[in-house]
Amino acid sequence: MSYDKLAKDILKNVGGEANVNSVVHCTTRLRFKLKDEDKANTDILKDMDGVVTVVKSGGQYQVVVGNQVPEVYDELVKGSGLAGDGIVPDDDGEKMKPLDAFIDMISGIFAPTLGVLAATGMIKGLVAMLVAFNWVAATSGTYIILNALGDSFFYFFPIILAYSASKKFHVNPLLAMVIGASLVYPTIVAQLPATLAATGGKALYTLFAGTIFESPIYMTFLGIPVIMMSYASSVVPIIVSIWFASKVEPFFQKRIPEVVRTFLVPMLTALVVVPITFIFIGPLTTWASDIVATGFSAVYSLSPIAAGAVLGGLWQVLVIFGLHWGLIPLALLNISTQGSDPILALMLGTTFAQIGSVLAITIKTKNNKLKALGYSSFISGIFGVTEPAIYGITLPRKKPFVITCISAAIGGMILGLFGTKGYLLGGLGIFSIPSYLNPKTGIDMSFYAVPIAIVVSFVLSYVLTMMFGLTKADQEVPVVVETTNATTTASVPVKSEQVEEEVLVSPLKGQVLPLADVKDPVFNSGAMGNGIAILPEIGQLYAPADGVISLVFPTGHAVGMKTDSGAEILMHIGMDTVELGGKFFEIQTEMDKVVKKGDLLLKFDIDEIKKAGYEIITPIIVTNTPRYKEVNAIAKEQSNVIVGDDLLDLETNLGGK
Repeated sequence: MSYDKLAKDILKNVGGEANVNSVVHCTTRLRFKLKDEDKANTDILKDMDGVVTVVKSGGQYQVVVGNQVPEVYDELVKGSGLAGDGIVPDDDGEKMKPLDAFIDMISGIFAPTLGVLAATGMIKGLVAMLVAFNWVAATSGTYIILNALGDSFFYFFPIILAYSASKKFHVNPLLAMVIGASLVYPTIVAQLPATLAATGGKALYTLFAGTIFESPIYMTFLGIPVIMMSYASSVVPIIVSIWFASKVEPFFQKRIPEVVRTFLVPMLTALVVVPITFIFIGPLTTWASDIVATGFSAVYSLSPIAAGAVLGGLWQVLVIFGLHWGLIPLALLNISTQGSDPILALMLGTTFAQIGSVLAITIKTKNNKLKALGYSSFISGIFGVTEPAIYGITLPRKKPFVITCISAAIGGMILGLFGTKGYLLGGLGIFSIPSYLNPKTGIDMSFYAVPIAIVVSFVLSYVLTMMFGLTKADQEVPVVVETTNATTTASVPVKSEQVEEEVLVSPLKGQVLPLADVKDPVFNSGAMGNGIAILPEIGQLYAPADGVISLVFPTGHAVGMKTDSGAEILMHIGMDTVELGGKFFEIQTEMDKVVKKGDLLLKFDIDEIKKAGYEIITPIIVTNTPRYKEVNAIAKEQSNVIVGDDLLDLETNLGGK
């Protein structure tokens, strides 16, 4: 695959570089923040070779590419004017909803760190296994070096998060890293014993005595008490600190003369932010973090089995909507404050439930394209990358997706029953197994639940999918007919006896125009199919043939139908009229209704739609154009037609004209 071409096509269809506020990527997705999502050609992107699907969630426009996303991302950045790290200044226009804003912030801060965090976590898990099996002594140089390699990223996490948060909050990255480094500076940690010795081990005084926040004070800053806490591996304090820096830095930026701004702005910002972080932000956010972590642990302790069923069963849904990002900081918080995390441990079975269902579909299907996708998705899933499996295979078929949720819920119940916890954020899929090894007790009952949950989730999903999950179409050998028309060359599975020549009549009274006159690239490019456009004179839409209604938008601006001869027709009243929310439209039909040629489908107020600033030119598209040899206009362009006049001639592939 040409990643360069794919990257250019994706950028073009998200509205071009001018429509992109920022773009980052995770394991499988390009995550865009667009200025106007309506400018993106979602349908074209979904049908594009190399794109699995498109997801809109958490204030992001997510193009799911699969395992090749790093290569596509690199080409995207290289071939555009975007910054080298894929981030450009935000220009959001309307404020996002609070939940969307939170998800966007979390994903923006944590996404760049997860790859290396997982890698070092895998090394740490490997070291734990070496010690557990007595292959390496905990006092050996091998252990010391490998443990430092695995532990360093998480220990100095405040510095790493300071850098990624600086990108999100638009702070000088090096200044942010200095702030993060101050929190874990070794001399501060080492100085506390000396301070204790100087005071005879006695606190200068105690703050909040008699409360859960009781804090002995051993040192001060300019006479202000400093509550000493450990910020190694912490998450929340540094994020809040960098957010605070994003308010302080612009303040000085506006007031310091340009000639000395380069060094005075970071100096003054650091002098304000670091002490305030130690005195106020650090203690307050640490206490808040402790309360949250304790609260989640309390909920978990009430019923670990129920918690496992809920989180295991819903994890894939959270991933689809991008809401899983909200749980990652909680997991890191639990590990940093309590040494272990039960939350993410409960979703372990999800990955293996997915690949169990995918394997069943792959083995049983007779569709070679689906089989090839199944094998690649299965291999990706083994290593924890399940988006290709979800979006490409199980979710479109619905039943397999539900089966995987049920199987993962049962796996989560097993993990909850045995009290399985994660002790570090390691790899995904099979690489995550060492993460559940207790560093103190080694292999115990909670660890034995890991292979049990994996096997149960996998086998149950496989068996249920074999029994109930495959559609009839998946088990049939498709008949492929090569077709060529003015805009498309495609191989599509069709049943030859269903392709019949057909004439569609005009569903409107008005002037006939070419599709090229429609100011929408999805229609005028022929990407949706061939057809014609009409500028209506009367706001009434009628059925162009006998058939069944297959689509009625709740807003009334578009109606689709499948004719008795097999043609799939889309009639779209005006451009961007979906934004009217149904105003000026009266739906006269319903889904799955059998209609006859000339039946009234829709009424709309042409004058009011125009007054609202919308065009009323109406494309009439044959969306399954590749089934036909030709889709020819009978009515001449610029001519006037009335309802019932012959409009389009659909020529058969098999012995037609």
